[in-house]
Amino acid sequence: MKTIYVGNLPFSSTQSEISDLFGRFGTVHSVNVINDKETGRPRGFAFVEMDPEQAIAAIEALNGTELGGRSLRVNEARSREDRGHGGGRGGGYRHQE
Repeated sequence: MKTIYVGNLPFSSTQSEISDLFGRFGTVHSVNVINDKETGRPRGFAFVEMDPEQAIAAIEALNGTELGGRSLRVNEARSREDRGHGGGRGGGYRHQE
């Protein structure tokens, strides 16, 4: 299976709406809409799991298309290790020389 990152989603997007959108390209095994831990509101992105060939077709067809007035960013999801570090909130780790 291949995991697809779907970014810039309208905050009103539902799991079934995303599943229907990607379902045009094949079997959707799962949809995970990411919610804010504090507010419980959608954060505007999701992950979709599909078979590899179907996922590639969906990525190529849907990247840059509009949903709810927003231009979707659709690409293959990267693992946490591949994304690198950075992005704001900082943690307890500091590199010391």
